[in-house]
Parts: sequence; structure tokens; C-alpha cells
Amino acid sequence: MAVEEIDTLVVGAGQAGIAMSEHLGLCGVPHIVIERGRIAERWRSERWDSLVANGPAWHDRFPGMEIPGADPDSFVGKEAMADYFAAYATMIQAPVRCGVEVLDVRRRIGRPGFLVETSRGLIEANNIVAATGAFQHPARPDIVPDGFGLLQIHSRDYRNPGQLPDGSVMVVGAGSSGVQIADELRRAGRRVYLSVGPHDRPPRSYRGRDFCWWLGVLGKWDLDTPGPGTEHVTIAVSGARGGETIDFRRLAAQGMVLVGRTNDYSDGIMTFAPDLRENIERGDASLFAILDEADAYVDRNGLDLPPEPAARIVDPEAECIANPILELDLAEAGVQAIIWATGYTVDYSWLKVDTFDENGRPRHQRGVSAEPGIYFLGLPWQSRRGSSFIWGVWHDAKFVADRISTQRRYRDYGAANHRATAAAATFVRS
Repeated sequence: MAVEEIDTLVVGAGQAGIAMSEHLGLCGVPHIVIERGRIAERWRSERWDSLVANGPAWHDRFPGMEIPGADPDSFVGKEAMADYFAAYATMIQAPVRCGVEVLDVRRRIGRPGFLVETSRGLIEANNIVAATGAFQHPARPDIVPDGFGLLQIHSRDYRNPGQLPDGSVMVVGAGSSGVQIADELRRAGRRVYLSVGPHDRPPRSYRGRDFCWWLGVLGKWDLDTPGPGTEHVTIAVSGARGGETIDFRRLAAQGMVLVGRTNDYSDGIMTFAPDLRENIERGDASLFAILDEADAYVDRNGLDLPPEPAARIVDPEAECIANPILELDLAEAGVQAIIWATGYTVDYSWLKVDTFDENGRPRHQRGVSAEPGIYFLGLPWQSRRGSSFIWGVWHDAKFVADRISTQRRYRDYGAANHRATAAAATFVRS
């Protein structure tokens, strides 16, 4: 069987893979990008219908191209975002091969590089860039057994209210996905129970500027490590309906029933931790901390940004917050569906190399792994807070491409030196 040879193989043609291709091209590194679906497939087929980007169009894009037809302050829908990445790939002439799945990657024995088994044949590559990101497989806690006439799906499989059976809905997880889905269901007339865990909730905008701008000027995108105890804290933010600050008290006042973190399930009864008020107050504290820093920045720089005292108003507590539910009989409450908005896990089972910890997470430094020739891109906190965002992954890709290019020059020098030595020896013998 013929084996194709390439210097660098990029696995995945989402935002990470396309950014990687751009920088490898600029560095002159021969490469191909393999994608098992379409470019930006997860945007198209693994997210709900009404999803929009969580950042405005001026921010959530690559530096080299604006999003066609989008107002800079708008929040672009998922199909338009997928189209954007496809158009970007065309613009940079990215060598993307769609409909090809990587099945197995192993280090070659006795010589550098890796042997890659794909659904379309074998490839030998000196470098592998795993650009599949951190959101690969749904993480669904093993709490409620399947069956009993209750529909359970992960947020990845939710599309719209019409796909759910009639009745109330329990949404577990109050990050960006969970709260947006819960609010959509509430607006569709469903009774919604939302399980709220620890979270941060930044202002969508403040004093006329979007929170993406505030995090930029306050230097928070460039934080290189999460704060103590914040590694797994979700962020509740939304670009829906033109963008809005998530306010759990307001959602409760509008009829959503909030409960604490989901603990357990037995005989039709779901139980919750008594931490609802604590989680909401923690979210408030994160909001007010950003507002304080923003006000100080305005004063220090003499900016003409009008004050916004309404941003600090705390609404009265609804009954579900004042007297939180600790147990819920799902049948009695009419709950017919549970949506688990509980995040994702990584899956690098196809990558048979020694660069993962005991939990299957990559061991790396800014995407450069402990295994020579293996690189990662699109991971949260890969180099800083902004790494898993569209513009952040573009900058991380530049660093990884520079590293690959540098190693390639060393390798090529060694090969050239070996050829010159061999040629000289041949000349002497002759």
C-alpha cells in the first residue's frame, strides 16, 4: 500500500486547525489538515439551532478577515461562523481534506516521525498537531438511570424546544450553554428547573463597552494561569438577543425555578446541594469585581464613558432562592426531559504516544508536548485565558508553528550535513 509523506499533519479543521494551517503556511512548512466532517463541523451539527458566538463580531474572529456582512457589534449565528471558517480556509488556501478520519497515530520505529492510519490510507508525518480542542465528547454524570420514560440528552444534542416531549425540563449546568438553553425553553413556555453550580458572570457590557473589551484593557485575557479554585468554574455569558448580562435573580423572577448543584437521584427523586444562594452570590461578586476594576480604569485614564449605576442593582430574591428546593420528585413536577449542560471531556485515544497524564489530559507547555513532534492546539489555558477563544487560538497557533518551523530547520541542517559528509567520503574513496 502506498504511503503518503508530509512534514506536518494537522488533525481537525475547526478554528484551531485553520489557524494552524495559516501559520504553518506562512512559515513554509509543508502540511495537510484532515477533518472527518466538514470545516467547522461542530459549529454546524453539534450545537443548538439558535446558538450565536459569545463575543461580538469585531472580537470573535481571526485578524486577517472580518466576518462578511456582520455588524461589528453583533453576535454571529453558528452557521455564519462555520461559513466564516470555511471562507477563511479558502482565502489562505489551506490544504484541508474533509471526510477523512484519523484512526491511529504511532511513532515510527528506528527513524523519526509517525505513522498515521486514516480512513483513506496511510500517512507518514514528522509532526502531528492535534487541533481537535478540548470539547470532544459530552461529559454526562452517571446520576439518573436511563429509561422510566424520561428523555435525557447532553447539550450537544439539544437543537430546539420542539424536539423535547411536552412538560417541564430540568437543565443541569448553568454556564453559557445551560443558561441560554434554559432561557430559550422558558421563553417557549416550558417550566424550567435550572441547576446552578459555582460560576462567574461577567457583565455583557458596561459603560457602553462589551465585556470582551473590558477583559482586554484590564489585562485579563492574558492571565497565564487560572486563579486558585477557579480551574473548573464556568462562565455564564450570552450573546443571545443582541447580548445580555446573565442575572439568575432576574431569571427566577421571570418564572425559572433555580436549584443548587445536582447531587444525586433515587426512586424518582433528584436531590440538590444547599449551595444555591452561595453560588449566586459568588457570581455577583465576580460581576462587581469587574465593575470596580472598570470604574478604576475609567478614572485613571480619564475616559468619557458614562456611569452605569443600574449595573449594580440586585433584584429581590425569588421564592426558589429564599427557600431553595433540596429534593424534587421529577414525576410530580412534570419533568419529562433532562438536559445535561455539563461540559466535555477530551479523547485522544487515536494518539498512541506517551504524553498524557493519568486522566488522559495532554502534558504540554504552550501546546508543545512532552513527546517530540506532537503538538496540541485549542486547549483551555494553553498559554493564557484567551487560548480557547477564536482570536486566542490564532495566537497560540503562531507559537506552535514557529516551534515546528525551528525544529524543521535543525532537522534539515542535520540531514544536509549528513549528505555532505557522505558525499565527501565517497569522493575520498574514489
